[in-house]
Amino acid sequence: MKAWEYLKSDYKAAMDNDPALRHGVQGFLEIILCTPGFLAIEFHRIFHFMHSTLHIPVLPRFLSLFVRWWTGIEIHPGAKIGKGFFIDHGAGVVIGETSVIGDNVTLYQGVTLGGTGKDKGSKRHPTLGSNVFVGSGAKILGPITVGDNSRIGANSAVLKDVPANATVAGMRARTIKINGNRLDEKLSHVSSEAMGTRLSRLEKELFLLRKEIRTLKGLDSTTQTDPRNVENEE
Repeated sequence: MKAWEYLKSDYKAAMDNDPALRHGVQGFLEIILCTPGFLAIEFHRIFHFMHSTLHIPVLPRFLSLFVRWWTGIEIHPGAKIGKGFFIDHGAGVVIGETSVIGDNVTLYQGVTLGGTGKDKGSKRHPTLGSNVFVGSGAKILGPITVGDNSRIGANSAVLKDVPANATVAGMRARTIKINGNRLDEKLSHVSSEAMGTRLSRLEKELFLLRKEIRTLKGLDSTTQTDPRNVENEE
């Protein structure tokens, strides 16, 4: 895709996603002069070309520090970002070196696409699919993948892969929606191991209750020894 097409798509994303912007000359000037997210992504595209295509050492990273100082947004020149990218407000946004971002992605202030400090090698940062929305203060850490059309709630901490079309939220982020269908809040964050333990405990309690009922009825309570073999008592 040509540089002009990226510029056009980023401009349109800013106009479509920022309700404070006005149409016409005033809106145009506000975007190119006063919108930190738009300024940060356009300079990043230049620095990324210098870093990844021209393989110029040090200089792209050095220049990106000035943009961080100017906009409050830190994007490593190595990050790969698709078209139609928009950062609203932008203060405190950090995007790591090996991050990969698809098309039409929106980030809000305070978002971090970072590493865990434990991951080594060529991929240490997240991959975001297309049409992803990330709320204020969310932290997406490690070489994980966030699927297309997913939404990350504000202040979420995401350390595991997120499926496509999902909505995740919470300090220990969990999936609460897939394809627009809300998952059971009590079960969406319970591991299969924990669920098995709970079911086993309930099964034993049920067996003891039935055993007590049989004793009260004067029946032989020793005939049932395994709660899995307990038959319903009328």
